[in-house]
Amino acid sequence: MMDLVNKSTVSDFVLLGLSKSWKLQTFFLVVFSLFYVTTMVGNSLIVITVISDSHLHFPMYFLLTNLSIIDMFLASFATPKMITDYLSGHKTISFDGCITQIFFLHLFTGTEIILLMAMSFDRYIAICKPLHYASIISPQMCVALVVVSWVVGVMHSMSQVIFALTLPFCGPNEVDSFFCDLPVVFQLACVNTYVLGLFMISTSGIIALSCFILLFSSYVIVLVTIRNHSSKGTSKVLSTCTAHFIVVFMFFGPCIFIYMWPLSSFLIDKILSVFYTIFTPILNPVIYTLRNQEVKTAMRKLKNKLLNSNKATPLHYF
Repeated sequence: MMDLVNKSTVSDFVLLGLSKSWKLQTFFLVVFSLFYVTTMVGNSLIVITVISDSHLHFPMYFLLTNLSIIDMFLASFATPKMITDYLSGHKTISFDGCITQIFFLHLFTGTEIILLMAMSFDRYIAICKPLHYASIISPQMCVALVVVSWVVGVMHSMSQVIFALTLPFCGPNEVDSFFCDLPVVFQLACVNTYVLGLFMISTSGIIALSCFILLFSSYVIVLVTIRNHSSKGTSKVLSTCTAHFIVVFMFFGPCIFIYMWPLSSFLIDKILSVFYTIFTPILNPVIYTLRNQEVKTAMRKLKNKLLNSNKATPLHYF
């Protein structure tokens, strides 16, 4: 395998982006810039609100805070470079930079997958086993779930990076996307891509599909439990679970399609990759948190506190 690595002659890659049209590039620049700023501001506000309000120091909000942090990382691994590339017209990325993007992409997506499962487990215990919730979902358990999420993310991303480093690249070097990921990069390798496709299906694809099935099953169990025990809160829980499932579907759907069918159309892959790298990080705070009455109340209190502190601060003239 080292002989194959030594045959690599590609030192950098060209990111072709989402379109060659100047008008579409301008459109993407404006839209993605707005989405990125909104994602960072929205998720930062959630983190600050939860930390500053003691009424939100509960397991569910601890997990939500970590989700917001991951979403900020996920939105930042490629979007800022794409924006600067559109502005500068310089769309190349070094080989090391490409491998780094692959590492962080799989780190953050892998961690978010496990964290979404942890949040689903939290809601399952809260609704299906409410009397045991405090003993099962303890602060120690929450910390353990977050640590496990990051450990799994690191292990998964390292396996993808090690795999990518063993591939020989001898040209062409044009990546038909706005960031580096294995489904598009491995097709540039100077080896048979059929075996590589099987590797991707057996790792990322099957893992994503299995986690999605588990999450879907947990939501079904929660809805069945609510219907059997309380007709009054069914509509509210149904609305909440539906909103949560939309985010889960928009995150897992593209991942499953891209990694279960790694030789599919580049155009479809590019469109789907936008969902879990740009759209999902901005939807998570809206769906999971901003629709929550307790969080909205805490945000209003934080805003009033900041406004009152500004009013109380005397003005000094020099």
